[in-house]
Amino acid sequence: MHISKFAATLALGAAALGLTACATGFPAQVSRYQAMPAPQGQSFYIVSHQGMRPGLEFARYGGMVAQALQAQGYVPAASANQASMLVELGYGVDRGTQEITRDPFSYGRDPFYSGFGWGAYGRPYYSRFGYYGGYSPFTFGWDDPYWHGGGIDSYTVYKSFLDLDIRRSGDHAQLFDGHAKARSTNDNLGVLVPNLIEAMFTGFPGRSGETVKITVPPPAARRPS
Repeated sequence: MHISKFAATLALGAAALGLTACATGFPAQVSRYQAMPAPQGQSFYIVSHQGMRPGLEFARYGGMVAQALQAQGYVPAASANQASMLVELGYGVDRGTQEITRDPFSYGRDPFYSGFGWGAYGRPYYSRFGYYGGYSPFTFGWDDPYWHGGGIDSYTVYKSFLDLDIRRSGDHAQLFDGHAKARSTNDNLGVLVPNLIEAMFTGFPGRSGETVKITVPPPAARRPS
């Protein structure tokens, strides 16, 4: 009985990252420092992070950020000169790295196995993922080595990120400094960036200096009933 529950736990963990996260939730790690003013009609204008090309792709994601800020009570400005806050947006994904994992059920030369019984492993394999708001199913969370299973597996891991820097227009004082990141087995920015934006604005602006692990619910879970 214990073994079957343990196997089910690992199977769920393996399904939780990558684009399989579309079915079980998208895990991200979000760090935020903030001194945001309470919304009182302040206006904002979105600009691209230094080095990013402000094309159609950027316009799509910038529009998502604008909608999220409007939902908070801030107002979009027609130009940077007319805005009381400048919002600098950056995002990307790396080229991926090849990783190899070994199923912890393989007893042979597993470095975490030393003896008999499940207690012989160096640490438990259950989730340590902290959910914001408690709406996510089980996942293993950030940087857990056992989100693949079934013997020895070789796969490519991509690390994506989203940076959001909000400054007051007049004196350029920083009001918000946010960084969200995630791991996946796919480098599709069209899926990754919208999820990172939603993670960034979950509980926005957040506690200054806090790093939280947020799971964005799958699209089906976000549809109105």
